[in-house]
Amino acid sequence: MQQNSRAAASGHLFISAKTSTAIPSRNLLVRDALIEASLDPTVRSIDYVASARVASASVKLDAVIIVRDDGRYVLDVIESRPLRDLDAEGLAQIALRDLGLTPLTITRADIQREPRFTNAKLVWSYKLCPVGISLRMKVLGILGDEGPMSLARLLSSIRSDRDPTAAIMALACSDLIELDLITRPLGPATIARSRS
Repeated sequence: MQQNSRAAASGHLFISAKTSTAIPSRNLLVRDALIEASLDPTVRSIDYVASARVASASVKLDAVIIVRDDGRYVLDVIESRPLRDLDAEGLAQIALRDLGLTPLTITRADIQREPRFTNAKLVWSYKLCPVGISLRMKVLGILGDEGPMSLARLLSSIRSDRDPTAAIMALACSDLIELDLITRPLGPATIARSRS
């Protein structure tokens, strides 16, 4: 508890609409991977397992669990792997196997692949932008009634006294809408769809 309080005070906890708990994240590369997972429509939830038991031994894991449509994975960012001796690594692998987790091994290059990397950082910068209920209902209603559409069309469909762009980005961070962050840089042709 005290460790989580210190991590929160120093800004090292990651929270998103898909996390079930605050995830300790001192490594910027892991934080970027968590941002991308939070905006990935195939990711259903993100969890954290601090430790597990193997036989009578307690094993420190510090494992980030990614639950996608196709299974449960433990996030394995090669450049941020913890340093463990052989015995500790063996016990950690047994614990992860016992938890039914498959490694999701990614590299710095995977995380920083464009245009997703820049798009995700841009969208995530709006995470704390407040969205009023009226604007939320308008955006979700339009996407629900008309289906996926370009960001330009969605923006032109919204009648508001304020620019709705920030609200749309915040709704993506809240896991209420999906934005195509992989195909091209974020812009008028970006496809937006409702999360159903």
